[in-house]
Amino acid sequence: MTVSTDDHDVLDALRQLLRAWISGRPGPPVRGLLPPGDLDAAYAVQSAWAAAHEGTGARVIGRKIGLTNPLVQVQLGVDQPDFGVLFDDMARRDGELLDITRLMQPKIEAEIAFVLARDLDIPAVGPDEVRAATGHVVAALEIVDSRIRGWDISIVDTIADNASSGLFVLGSQPRALDGLDLRGCAMTMRRDGHVVSTGTGADCLGDPLRAVAWLATTARAHGRPLRAGDIVMSGALGPMAEVTAGDTFQAEITGLGTVGTTFTGGPS
Repeated sequence: MTVSTDDHDVLDALRQLLRAWISGRPGPPVRGLLPPGDLDAAYAVQSAWAAAHEGTGARVIGRKIGLTNPLVQVQLGVDQPDFGVLFDDMARRDGELLDITRLMQPKIEAEIAFVLARDLDIPAVGPDEVRAATGHVVAALEIVDSRIRGWDISIVDTIADNASSGLFVLGSQPRALDGLDLRGCAMTMRRDGHVVSTGTGADCLGDPLRAVAWLATTARAHGRPLRAGDIVMSGALGPMAEVTAGDTFQAEITGLGTVGTTFTGGPS
């Protein structure tokens, strides 16, 4: 992969993350390579990686919001949301078997995914504008991953690492927003039939519509606004769960039905 940039800090961080991506082995944090707390520099790394990935033929199909749930923030030691880019090679079908060797340090969380019917490219976006622009929503699973060894991350590390993106699974029961109370919906996620995570829409920045509004405003400020057709993973409704080979997960979200996946592979 070839990336040109005049910012040596950004290029050094990008190279370190690319080594992890290509080798399949997590590496050290990148925060020491970038100015302390510089989120713009971290997003510059992310953008450079996204451009490099597009150069391999991957196609951008949406965005993800990370760190919207306070329990997930506690789990990872960060205190604000971020966003990353979704590519077509990250998407998986409901019930599909996932090869765990495709990932490095996977964790899983249940979310509501939005599919936009209209652009969200205006200066001030609120929940009403998100509702009007949404074609449908669906229950979803995000398999987060980290190229940083041991999940030793700060907000700078996870932003640079494409918001710790891995894979995502969309449910097969799309629903229009009419009559749905996303803030009040309840989520239960089970591993092999045992509950491992619970939460509600209110645990996602107070309301998943509010989370998507934050993303629309922030993405526009970074020069890549949300467009019609984009998939938006709106953020975790409950804590992340650990993943091992052989695990089967199913999440149920009231009003949206279920979504599930099973992890295969690993040591024989």
